Amino acid sequence: MMRLQKYLAQCGIGSRRACEQLIADGRIRVNGQVVRRLGTTIDPTRDRVEADGRAVRPEAPVVIAVNKPIGLICTSHDPQGRPTVVGALAGTRSVSDDPWPAGRLYTIGRLDADSEGLLLLTNDGELAHRLMHPRHHVPRVYRVWVRGRPSAEQLRQFIEGVEYEGETLRAQEVRVLQARSETTCCRVILKEGRKRQIRRMFEVLGLPVARLRRTDIGPLSLGRLPIGGWRFLRPEEMAGLRLDWTATSPRN
Repeated sequence: MMRLQKYLAQCGIGSRRACEQLIADGRIRVNGQVVRRLGTTIDPTRDRVEADGRAVRPEAPVVIAVNKPIGLICTSHDPQGRPTVVGALAGTRSVSDDPWPAGRLYTIGRLDADSEGLLLLTNDGELAHRLMHPRHHVPRVYRVWVRGRPSAEQLRQFIEGVEYEGETLRAQEVRVLQARSETTCCRVILKEGRKRQIRRMFEVLGLPVARLRRTDIGPLSLGRLPIGGWRFLRPEEMAGLRLDWTATSPRN
């Protein structure tokens, strides 16, 4: 037996949270009956599950690594008509000349339109839930260029936490990689990501962000993937994403 929302996520319908909302909205039927209770369990070998009247079945898991360029937003559809990552890449070929996969893909987490770097797309809602949920402590590594030069005290505040509109924001690690006359490049590691967190933290400290690039998610590195390029993850890389990162430290 399996919880209904977990089964829907495995079928590529969306993240587990999105699937829970579909259930609550009455858009899911099991054996012809609308189901709204989130604790419902099903037998995937016997029960027929439908989403919006369409039968759903598990898909082969797909995970894609993208080097997101600046200017694209991380959503499946934007009412304002802004260019999206999936819209820009659909129909293109990977760096290994693989065709774009069929079926719907979702971004695992987000990068702001004015940020760049490593982004993951998948049809595996369960994996997306695991990587996004704060309790799994999946580290994300960033290169951040700021205007000005942070002091030792400011770097200490970054770790201990800064207050921004009632929120306490903190990083696991921050260190200076290169300092120039007007800008400083820092390495920042987060284990939970809130909306525009890094930009907000540096803003509080009076160090506006000039450029932000994500380089690592858990065991995955951006590597030599060109800007705007994408590739399928190998099976061993997909397995690494399911590790317990609560006791794992990110690479130096």
